[in-house]
Amino acid sequence: MKFKRLMTTAALPVLFAVGAGVSSNSHSAEISVSVTNLTYGMYFTPLFISAHNESVSLFEVGQVASPALEKMAELGMIGDLDTYTSDMGAVNALNPVGEANFLPSGQTSPMVDINTGSNDYLSVTAMLLPSNDGFIGLNGWKIPADKGTYHVMLNAYDAGTEANNELLGDGDENMPGDPTQQGGVNGMGVTTEDAPFVHIHRGSLGDDDTTGGISDLNNSVHRWLNPVARVTVIVK
Repeated sequence: MKFKRLMTTAALPVLFAVGAGVSSNSHSAEISVSVTNLTYGMYFTPLFISAHNESVSLFEVGQVASPALEKMAELGMIGDLDTYTSDMGAVNALNPVGEANFLPSGQTSPMVDINTGSNDYLSVTAMLLPSNDGFIGLNGWKIPADKGTYHVMLNAYDAGTEANNELLGDGDENMPGDPTQQGGVNGMGVTTEDAPFVHIHRGSLGDDDTTGGISDLNNSVHRWLNPVARVTVIVK
């Protein structure tokens, strides 16, 4: 029997399950995963998808970001996350988009197949670009025991490792680039301060001044509201 289930808790993202109900073992060893960009004008950097055990955690809201998460959130680099989780026995899928690297708004990544082995938790992350240290995050989602197709809605998080000055260009505190090529230049900077821990991202401010203003982001392109991504998981 087909059914839909909606569940919300403080610890889990919004979950939709379609066509579930056929029981398997404690967890399924075979899953397929894709990610959809739900924003209007933001890109996702190379995706990091990890099936792991309960001892692995990519981030904790309200806690200081790890160096590996910081590197991903500020630069889109996922190698350190891969090393950390692989050393803990995780099975990872890196950059399923391939040579294109970035996942544009409105697009869905290719479905990747993962043999999870004994791992029964799933995490997904990627940097939001352009941003200072914004990222999409699914952290330690329990892979269901029931076979079916599951949709998990993800929020954007702020790593708390860099002030959201919303400036493009050279400099350690600036955003590394704008794939949309619709940003501006010579902004003064929105702020020089940020909370020093992982938290829900407040979104970008932007402005409509392409040669000045307070931000190099375009307020009609680079703003967003949560959720920003949808993860589709097929449990086989």
